[in-house]
Amino acid sequence: MKILILCTGNSCRSQMAHGFIQAFYPDFDVHSAGTKPASQVNPKVIEVMAEAGIDISTHYPKNVDIYLYEEWDYVITVCGGANESCPNFIGKVANRLHIGFEDPSDAIGTDEYIMSEFRRIRDEINNKFENFKF
Repeated sequence: MKILILCTGNSCRSQMAHGFIQAFYPDFDVHSAGTKPASQVNPKVIEVMAEAGIDISTHYPKNVDIYLYEEWDYVITVCGGANESCPNFIGKVANRLHIGFEDPSDAIGTDEYIMSEFRRIRDEINNKFENFKF
């Protein structure tokens, strides 16, 4: 099973989904990318994923353009921006899905509140993909 997770920056939600799906389904070929990739994975994402026992510290944002000509079983967008600006894939895509999550990097407030938002979105992504029927 070959899966591509898309978001705008490929620094938060798509990285969390990538980490969870790869952990739940180790035989799957999982990738993530962004339509406008950030310069790095958000450090708070790496931290909250480590709390969940998943190491994504070696992940880095990638541009979706490098994947356009490949064949995919699933292309899943996880934020509204990527869903609205998702490029037309030249390669074969068997299933296109949009499963949206709020962007925890938009949270404003105390450090404790911001981290609680990253954990909340992490847990939502975990719950969505833990028993997903691919």
